[in-house]
Amino acid sequence: MKLEFHTLDVFANKRFGGNPLAVVLDADMLPASLMQTIACEFNLSETVFVMKPREATHSARIRIFTPGGELPFAGHPTIGTAALLAELRMPEINGERDAIILLEEEIGPLRVGLRLREHGAAHGEFVVPKLPQVVEGAPSKEDLASLLGLIPTEVGFENHQAIVLDAGNVILFVPVAGRQCLDRASPVNPQWDEVMAKAGILGVYVYCRQPVHTTSHFQARMFAPHSGVLEDPATGSAVAAFAGVVQRFDNLPDGNHKRVIEQGFQMGRESFIGLSIGISHGRLDIVHVSGDAVRVSRGEIEI
Repeated sequence: MKLEFHTLDVFANKRFGGNPLAVVLDADMLPASLMQTIACEFNLSETVFVMKPREATHSARIRIFTPGGELPFAGHPTIGTAALLAELRMPEINGERDAIILLEEEIGPLRVGLRLREHGAAHGEFVVPKLPQVVEGAPSKEDLASLLGLIPTEVGFENHQAIVLDAGNVILFVPVAGRQCLDRASPVNPQWDEVMAKAGILGVYVYCRQPVHTTSHFQARMFAPHSGVLEDPATGSAVAAFAGVVQRFDNLPDGNHKRVIEQGFQMGRESFIGLSIGISHGRLDIVHVSGDAVRVSRGEIEI
């Protein structure tokens, strides 16, 4: 049996940037164990398997795997898969064209709005399926510094402190004093896996308020070696939860607020993730994540 697959670069508007994604089509007959094996073979941050939807009005059902296991939800697989399905099902594009793709993920259905461009990357945006919730158990500043190869005074800036949030995946957010600290951060401590597994944390999102581009607001890095991803070039699910960081520490007033987060710069995979935050009566009301996706390659897997 042969299965068609495509690769895309997501959260970038040109090839060889952003976060690479593999999408395997017509995967209904594959058991989860084989999906996991194929994800390990691709060895990308995530591999998506597309199946027929449970609801006829939906576009597709998908399962998302890292090299280390399955995820209920992830941002760059959501946007990348939606962009691919829209382009495959609407191949004749005259200029720009809008499309809606509804994906059934393990976390629930996600509606992705897309703008397809005849000569360029597709742009996608979706509403975060679960608003971020605080999870107790953030390590101390001293422990975080040890885990990341920093000193305690380099952890934190302004009133930002480490916090664990869950918006579909449990992420530990660690602010650092500046981009030099961000560049030096690394999961070097041999106790890393033990600490993260004990707290049920998928990954550690280290960030600062010193982006490279003036149109961006933060720069970040994502480490998840215990999940099979040493460093992730762009992490949409972490940005979904990052809305809770911005709302909590930056004291946003009611209304809509837009932020752009840079990621992957230290890996040579420049990524830009859009975050839209809606605040009502002092609380998070709605969160959107957005970004570009461009197709890179296609091929067949022999099963």
